[in-house]
Amino acid sequence: MFSRSLIAAVAALSFTGVAFAQEADHPKAKTMVVGSDFGVAPWMVRGANGPEGFGVDMIKEVAKRVGRPGVEIVDINFSGLFAALFSKRIEFTVNPLNITAERAEKMLYTEPFFATGNGFLVRAADTMSGFGDLKGKQLAVNRGTISDTWATANAEKYGFEVQRYDTFPDSVQAVITKRAFTALNEIPTTVYAASQNKAIKVGFKDFNGRNFGYAFRLEDAEYRNTVEMAIECMKKDGTLVKMYEKWYGSKPDAASSINNIYPGYGAPDFKNYDPKPHELSCK
Repeated sequence: MFSRSLIAAVAALSFTGVAFAQEADHPKAKTMVVGSDFGVAPWMVRGANGPEGFGVDMIKEVAKRVGRPGVEIVDINFSGLFAALFSKRIEFTVNPLNITAERAEKMLYTEPFFATGNGFLVRAADTMSGFGDLKGKQLAVNRGTISDTWATANAEKYGFEVQRYDTFPDSVQAVITKRAFTALNEIPTTVYAASQNKAIKVGFKDFNGRNFGYAFRLEDAEYRNTVEMAIECMKKDGTLVKMYEKWYGSKPDAASSINNIYPGYGAPDFKNYDPKPHELSCK
C-alpha cells in the first residue's frame, strides 16, 4: 500500500511536470506566437503596418489580458494550419475556425465566441435564392475549410461542381471572372467582401448554428482555460461587441455567442468540454 506522503509527492511531481510543459510552450515573458490565414476580411488582412482586422484586435487584447508582452501572428494557409499547431510552430489558432465534432476529437476549443453560417457570393448581376440554384454550376471554396467540407458533402445532392483555391480572395476572383457561379465562405466574411466590391453581392445566407473558437493542442487545457477566461471577460465588459461593430459595421444579434458566457471550459456539446463551473476573474 502506498503511503499518503508518497501519493502526495507523485501528485506534486505530476503537477510540476504540467506546469513546466505549459511554461515551455506558452512562456509568459515572451511574445505569444499564434497562427491564422491572412486575406479573410475583415477578420485578418495585410495592412500598411502589419495584419489588421477583428481577429487581430481580439488576439492582441487576449494577449494583454493573459500577461503576454505581445503577439506574433504567423500567416499560414488554412490547409497547413493544424500541422503548424500540432508541430508547436504556433501556440494556438486565431483564424475564423469553425467548431466541429471531427476537429474536437483532435484538439481543444475555447467556448464559442462568434456565430456564423454559409454565405454565398455571386456576381452583382446574378441571383441565388436557395440551394436549388446551384444545380449545374461551379462553386468556389477556400481549400480545407468548413466551406470545402460542406461543398464536398453536398455537391452530388445539389448538382454542383467544386473548385478549390488556396485563399478566399482567389475564390472571389473566380466568381468575378466567371470561372465560378458562387464563392462559399462564412456569412460575415462574405457580407464584408460584398460591401467592398460592387462587382459581387451575397446571393444567399444559410444560418446554421455554427460558431468560431480558438483551437489548442489536447495537452494544453490549462492554457486554453487561461485564454478562455480572458475571452469571457471581453464578453462581459462589451469589448468583443465593440470590436465587432468597428470591423463589421453593425451590431451582432443579441443571441449570438459573442454576447454569451458559457459554463465550464470549451465548447458545450463537443468532446473535451469541461462542464465544471468556474468563477469569472477579470482584471
